Amino acid sequence: MKIVSYNVNGIRAAMNRGFIDWLKQVEPDIIGLQEVKANLDQIDATIFEDLGYEIYWYPALKKGYSGVAILTKIKPKSVKYGMELSKYDDEGRILQADFENFSFLTAYFPSGTTGDIRQTFKYEFLDDIYGYVQDLRMTNPNFIVSGDYNICHKAIDIHNPKSNKNTSGFLPEERAWMDKFTESGFVDTFRKFNDQPDNYTWWSYRANSRAKNLGWRIDYHMATTSIEERIKSAHILADAKHSDHCPILIEIE
Repeated sequence: MKIVSYNVNGIRAAMNRGFIDWLKQVEPDIIGLQEVKANLDQIDATIFEDLGYEIYWYPALKKGYSGVAILTKIKPKSVKYGMELSKYDDEGRILQADFENFSFLTAYFPSGTTGDIRQTFKYEFLDDIYGYVQDLRMTNPNFIVSGDYNICHKAIDIHNPKSNKNTSGFLPEERAWMDKFTESGFVDTFRKFNDQPDNYTWWSYRANSRAKNLGWRIDYHMATTSIEERIKSAHILADAKHSDHCPILIEIE
């Protein structure tokens, strides 16, 4: 089974840049999307249905902002929209699908780059989603939490850790949260297979950053240790260029 996570930074823009052809080629069984930035009625959803996907869509109330979605060829047992906290749910931050042997959650963590108010909001989200996920694991021990975390965990995950040490996305408090999250029983699936530097999932549009590979690894498939042995590979698909992010993929038994 192939599971993909992809911050598309606007599904309509991504579709205009060849996203559908890419999807046909890769054929993930499940794909979690972040920053769809559209309501479902603003796209031709039959394109996905014709490819065999069931569509679960959770947009933000604000038009053209945030929002997450799950496309799946495997029918879920149940789907949950949001985390029952309106300040996050109004922004379309998380969407969960429960399958026979595991649960999949696609998440778009807030960015703090616009200033102190949103950085505080980000810290609040980190606290709340940590508790929320720990509670979920009480009944769903096999969990994959995928998406755009908007945090580089370690120095290897960012092209210039020294100059970014005071930048949102690489702050000590954010990195400490990642430590706490992984120590609570989650595996960074990419690092399970690859310990090499220069592997990134997001690049600024400025200064020709992508061509120079001056990036950040802020997108993750985090899986509970209970299903670690079932994960057979993990990849960053950097050649896919429909967004300022690229997709990430895991294969699971």
